[in-house]
Amino acid sequence: MIVIDTTVLVYAVGVEHPLRDTCRAIIAAVGESRLAATTTVEVLQEFTHVRARRRGRDDAVVLAGRYATLLSPLISVDADDFSRGMRLFTEHESLGAFDAVLAAAVLRHSHLTGLVSADGAFRDINGLRHIDPADPEALNHLGID
Repeated sequence: MIVIDTTVLVYAVGVEHPLRDTCRAIIAAVGESRLAATTTVEVLQEFTHVRARRRGRDDAVVLAGRYATLLSPLISVDADDFSRGMRLFTEHESLGAFDAVLAAAVLRHSHLTGLVSADGAFRDINGLRHIDPADPEALNHLGID
């Protein structure tokens, strides 16, 4: 099972963008049960915040609810993830605090095989399999075409 980051959710329902089709294909594969995926409440909250600034709160809430259903059960972030995330945050200059905690949560769960995100800062995290939708082989890496 993979974890989907905010960037994938945003691009999948966004305006024309080079990553939109790949992100839509990822979400479609999850919806068609061809790809097992989850996310966190925090990712959904961040998606809602970003989407609401662009399209309004009602639209953001509806889409976030659909994503929550699609990606359930959601993984939880706990205090240990926060602590490990803060260590990652201090070790990796390019990694934001939110993303550091998300990476820590993914690393904690042995059943999670990777993190799909357009944020390149994840590729520097030791032990984390980062799948970038900008990679032309991203869909192949996920076992979908």
